[in-house]
Amino acid sequence: MHNALLGDEAVAVGGIHAGVSASYGYPGTPSTEILEYLIQHYEQGGPYAGWCANEKTALESALGVSFAGRRALVTLKHVGLNVAADPFINAGLLGIKGGLVVAGADDPGMHSSQNEQDSRFYAAFALVPCLEPRNQQEAYDMTREAFDISEKFQVPVLIRLTTRLSHARAAVSFRESRPQNSCAKTADTAKWSLLPAYARRNYANLIEKHRNLRAWSEAHRVNALELTGQDPTFAVITAGLGGNYYEENLDDFVRFRGGTPPVRLHIGAYPLPEEALGRLCEHAETALVIEEGQPFIEERLRGILPQRVRVSGKLDGPLPRTGELDPDSVRKGLGLPPRENMLAKVTLPVLPARPPQLCQGCPHSDSYGTLKKALAGLEPFSVTADIGCYSLGALPPYQAIESIVCMGASVGMAKGAADAGIPYAVAVIGDSTFLHSGIPGLIDAVAGDAKMTLIILDNSSVAMTGCQTPMMPSSRLRNLILGIGVSEKHFLELEAKKQLLEENALRLRREIMHPGLSVAVFQRECLEAGRKRLNQGKP
Repeated sequence: MHNALLGDEAVAVGGIHAGVSASYGYPGTPSTEILEYLIQHYEQGGPYAGWCANEKTALESALGVSFAGRRALVTLKHVGLNVAADPFINAGLLGIKGGLVVAGADDPGMHSSQNEQDSRFYAAFALVPCLEPRNQQEAYDMTREAFDISEKFQVPVLIRLTTRLSHARAAVSFRESRPQNSCAKTADTAKWSLLPAYARRNYANLIEKHRNLRAWSEAHRVNALELTGQDPTFAVITAGLGGNYYEENLDDFVRFRGGTPPVRLHIGAYPLPEEALGRLCEHAETALVIEEGQPFIEERLRGILPQRVRVSGKLDGPLPRTGELDPDSVRKGLGLPPRENMLAKVTLPVLPARPPQLCQGCPHSDSYGTLKKALAGLEPFSVTADIGCYSLGALPPYQAIESIVCMGASVGMAKGAADAGIPYAVAVIGDSTFLHSGIPGLIDAVAGDAKMTLIILDNSSVAMTGCQTPMMPSSRLRNLILGIGVSEKHFLELEAKKQLLEENALRLRREIMHPGLSVAVFQRECLEAGRKRLNQGKP
């Protein structure tokens, strides 16, 4: 049976059919749809799936499932793997019993991210296997396989997706679903307790496993060599979506470049198959690497291949160093002429730019209006902000915030600005981002009674990624904040309304001028979240 699925959905179904017992994650484009699908399945009677406060807690919950002998799946985006890096890297030293799979979605081209990074580096750093599907069918098949690999080698397995695969839809053929694991809890304390004496032994075991993983990678069916009847002097190495783009141009390459395709190795399973790379390039003069994301393979080839082989790709110019690959950029890298003769000549009028903006009636609009009025005439001030819809406050017509770095950074940066002597330091963070990684920064600020004001924009939603429900309702934020040690005298709860702008600005200004820590919570539900809630029949 064939089903039309997004790449993200194919991973979700692969996990279900592999017998996953629990799935965890934090919303982040382009990975969000994996857990959305799993949550929907859970609500219909499937295995547990739920959002967590952040990616670190998600992975730690999954470790508990694995410790109990059952299979667990974690979903996150590339910058979310930064947050989860501590347990992810240490998990390679543990005695994984129930399969543990991390589905990480990278965002080359930064469609909805603050940076470009490549999760394959994390797998290499942690010495654990990585699978990189090139289409939706492989996303399904590799997710199923990843659980078996995890249990065979007793390590976590990373599945590396990219935006174009995550959000494209194609037919997927399913295989028979297997039941959930029923293993007993692990009894080997030494494998799960990373005291130095145990950890040193476990690390030596991981190094031995890595040798076995390299042999596994060399023999894996997706790491396919194409040598027979092909030009051995020009080698092409493809990975992930790069394989699709290469094949799309192959007929033209044969037609324009003399009738013989180059020898080729497609890589979909890591560690790198070094023996296969050596065989591929045995007679090569040039090796072109076509990979989505950063030059992960290309950089390593310079230490694997003989010096006579010219390694080419993103580092020396034939392929773009930033953004996504596409068939046309790969065409240029292969030395083929542009496809101008194949494209219809269309002249488009110059269209006005349409930068992203807050929705009409968004509560953040009134909150930023209040903040700007409260700061009027106060100099010097700083306004550090965070990741979320409210990041758009950096753009016209608001221009109310001055920095956006990473989840939770606004709080620590405001404290640092205050420590550096800026008299009016303000941090702006959303309710879900505060729960994700803003709380530790606020604890630091409380400890030093930092001369800063933290503004929490509470719209009762993880709005930017699809209006998921935050881990804690708005009604409990007050007790959490006061429980950390914020003075009730300098804690404000304000309704984000235009009609209250003057009154709110006056109250907020007093707190900004207070020579110590203050916290203000602007409350009003996101419009889209409200519509979604009503459509689902929720009060």
